[in-house]
Amino acid sequence: MSATIRKPAAKVEHVDVLIVGAGISGVGAAFHLKDQMPGTSFVALEAQDSFGGTWITHKYPGIRSDSDLHTFGYRFKPWVGPPIASAAEILKYMEEVIADNGLEGHIRYGHTITRAGWSGKTNLWTITAIRKADGAELTFTTGFLWMCQGYYRHDKGYTPEWAGMADFKGKIVHPQTWPADLDYTGKRMIVIGSGATAATLVPAVANETAHVTMLQRSPTYFIPGRNAIEIAEQLRALQVDEHWVHEITRRQILKNQDEFTRRSREEPEAVKAELLSAVKLFLGEDYDIATHFTPKYRPWRQRIAFIPDGDLFQGIASGKASVVTDEIERFTEKGIRLKSGNELKADIIVTATGFDLSAQGDIDFVVDGKPTALKDTVTYRGMMFTGIPNMIWVFGYFRASWTLRVDIVADFVCRLLTHMKKTGAKRVDVAIPRRLANMPLSTWIDPEDFNPGYIMRGMDQLPRRGDQRDWQHTQDYWGEKDEMPKIDLDGEEFVYGGVEVPA
Repeated sequence: MSATIRKPAAKVEHVDVLIVGAGISGVGAAFHLKDQMPGTSFVALEAQDSFGGTWITHKYPGIRSDSDLHTFGYRFKPWVGPPIASAAEILKYMEEVIADNGLEGHIRYGHTITRAGWSGKTNLWTITAIRKADGAELTFTTGFLWMCQGYYRHDKGYTPEWAGMADFKGKIVHPQTWPADLDYTGKRMIVIGSGATAATLVPAVANETAHVTMLQRSPTYFIPGRNAIEIAEQLRALQVDEHWVHEITRRQILKNQDEFTRRSREEPEAVKAELLSAVKLFLGEDYDIATHFTPKYRPWRQRIAFIPDGDLFQGIASGKASVVTDEIERFTEKGIRLKSGNELKADIIVTATGFDLSAQGDIDFVVDGKPTALKDTVTYRGMMFTGIPNMIWVFGYFRASWTLRVDIVADFVCRLLTHMKKTGAKRVDVAIPRRLANMPLSTWIDPEDFNPGYIMRGMDQLPRRGDQRDWQHTQDYWGEKDEMPKIDLDGEEFVYGGVEVPA
């Protein structure tokens, strides 16, 4: 088969800043760039056919946030609905951000970036993208690259290879590629997994399936509770302006989260007891919580999903759903045989088994003619990387809402670009100071602190971190919100170049 011949566009388009992606990070970046740096030319290239990222990729029943929208929403736009929101509600919110701030003309959909090449001679990135509509290969140049594409592949999820999968006579589905025509009415369904996706999907289908079983290798912590924030309700009852409601509610939630995170480290057994007690309120004293909802790890070593109104546990208590904690031996024609010897029968098996990590967004990076990968770099605060000039990467928080870091990083980028414009610099690198030349390096994140499966599987794709706070992604929103605005842009870790010297 002959190679695909692509017709390159005749004109190279130049922008001051090029944003990769139009999900929650990309749309936030576009807003802040337009708001804080008016007159800056920029474009956001999005591979999918619409904005939304995660919220258009996932179309499985019940798809919703696993953290509150008062903090997952942007700081500049109040969230007025229930704290745990559906994908449709989140997309509506993002649509309003785009429309209200005139961002439509800056976003190009159906543009897949394949290559990003930096030239030290021109101090520019050259971006190659394929336009889905006609297959044309387009070229952009930009002075600054803002990576907002997320961290996983949107076209496929992660599914382990189990023996006998080809033998199963029913359907095997991954939530990330949920078929629009999948009919599960009256069918027996097994959902493999115990994370936020499984906890969302199980109650969403429980009333229509014959029965749904959540099959997990090991338990996960959950936080069940009412899908409302008391302080927000009180403020609205007093007819307080929504901007005030948004800010005050965010501060209250973040204070509570900070306290919960601290207690998870300092008094893990007490936090564990509180979490399990909340589950027991729904399932009762006779349910085997020790087997099915008591993890072996301390709270917050993996993300904890909020269960609105305890719907997962209500489904289990009603008998419409059940949990099995066991390991898979193999798939069979009729379902799954477990290592305990039991067999679970099913018509549909859903593999809610996580993401397929893609740290670079499947983009080939080249710096001055040399192929470059994030895994070969050391990170500066989880957003810049040694050896890669004029680039920022947005990677959010595990223990707080992702979008909190979108706002914080955007402030930093705009401050950095303004500083470079003022000083005439065309290039900025981060470099480990000479005094830290022997700084110990280790993996992107400490597995003893946080160890979700997708990170553990893809750790070899991720940058290294140092043992100094500036040289790691601390995952500490409560520290970064004060530290990031105070970063000295003339500090020894920033190396500027390309400054135009008057003749």
